[in-house]
Amino acid sequence: MKLLLLEDDDLLAESLSETLEDNGYSVDSAATVHAAESLMSTEDYALAILDLGLPDGSGLDLIARWRGQERRLPILALTARDTWEDKVAGLRRGADDYLTKPFHEAELLARLHALLRRQTGHLNAMLSVNGIQLDEERRQVSTDGCRWQPLTATEFRLLRYLMHHPDRVLSKAQLLDQLYSLEQDAPAPNLVEVYIAKLRRRLGKNAIQTRRGQGYLLASR
Repeated sequence: MKLLLLEDDDLLAESLSETLEDNGYSVDSAATVHAAESLMSTEDYALAILDLGLPDGSGLDLIARWRGQERRLPILALTARDTWEDKVAGLRRGADDYLTKPFHEAELLARLHALLRRQTGHLNAMLSVNGIQLDEERRQVSTDGCRWQPLTATEFRLLRYLMHHPDRVLSKAQLLDQLYSLEQDAPAPNLVEVYIAKLRRRLGKNAIQTRRGQGYLLASR
């Protein structure tokens, strides 16, 4: 799950990025409308978190442009404006949810999770694909519903992305893009293979299929 964070307050952006990454997300940060538009044109994001008051433009106008381009990702708007008129304006321009500053990070995470659940069609924190169950809150996996195994941060990110896209061949480049933000150092070329092998040891060697020359697939049945 790769997220775009548009926030011009450096301290808040750093704090939010750390919180989101601690909760299993990869985050690309932008401080201006121009930077956010550039990232959106080249990257694949599951959700965007946007401050509305920005130094080079309006966050509301940016949301409206993205919706005009038929970008369907969920958008959570952040703003210091707390009147009902401001909230209505944000929702009408295309935001999916609205959070006023200051806010508690737990509330932001809860709203983010709710938006992603609706977007992906999973209505609770338990993902289930072909006998594999993933508890997104506890970051544990089970193949029988009884014995649960804790996952490392990278294992969790990789398995969650595969389970959110069953029956779809995902290339190594796509998987790496979801695991790491643009600000992080380039990962080792064989990192995906290493973590696929770790997941197979937990789930069974046939749980994740290799499509030679194409990538990997988690079958739904």
